[in-house]
Amino acid sequence: MSTVRTGPVIGLIVQGAVLAALAGTVGLGAAGWVAGLAYGTVLCLLLGRGLSRSGARGLGPADRVTLSRAILVGGVTALAADAFTRPAPITLMVVLTAVALALDAVDGYTARRTGTTSELGARFDMEIDSFLVLVLCLHVAPAVGGWVLAIGAMRYVFVAASWVLGWMRGSLPPRYWRKVVAAVQGVVLMVAMGDALPGPLTTVVLIAALALLVESFGRDVTWLWVTRHRRRTPLHGTPGVPATMVHVSSHRPAVAAARGGIARV
Repeated sequence: MSTVRTGPVIGLIVQGAVLAALAGTVGLGAAGWVAGLAYGTVLCLLLGRGLSRSGARGLGPADRVTLSRAILVGGVTALAADAFTRPAPITLMVVLTAVALALDAVDGYTARRTGTTSELGARFDMEIDSFLVLVLCLHVAPAVGGWVLAIGAMRYVFVAASWVLGWMRGSLPPRYWRKVVAAVQGVVLMVAMGDALPGPLTTVVLIAALALLVESFGRDVTWLWVTRHRRRTPLHGTPGVPATMVHVSSHRPAVAAARGGIARV
């Protein structure tokens, strides 16, 4: 149990060190400290709980990469929270976001190379992705409009709907397009945050990203709905066998092949 707790606790300590470094370089107000420490604490608790429930002995190689990404996202979160009361260091936020997005490919590659793919690792990975997108949406919303929050909120709406509608908790098949759409959201929001494009063009790009997200989520919801009815319809007189209910709380399927390190909840 002490080994299981070590990884998340070390992550929390490093998160505090990152916040201190940000405070010493660009300054960090009370809002940034509160948001960053709250994020790090919740991350530590949830990751520790996931490790304990899965029976894992500790973080795998890919999970350490994901934890590094999570710490960078904590830095972005702190700076974004601080930006509500003071000018934001946009360049630094773009750099932290870019590195976090780049490492998204590294953890998957590491999991496959080391043979440590798992459900908990994939879940950890997609939760960090989803939260980063939400934070970026909150940051750019004052400039581009509140409608952009639909991008960050969509995954969480999907989860909330699955709590009410049992058929939405079915397992989704792996689909590469889903991963592409998820990656596009982070890149487009980073570009919007960096103000790299003219205002009208930024709006067009964000609308296109939202349209891709709606299409991809819509396809998944349709698949779950059709699968539900197929399970309820007997085939050649044989009662349908319910599919394994694996809760997919992100747009990515939480399957072991997606990423890895530890068995997931």
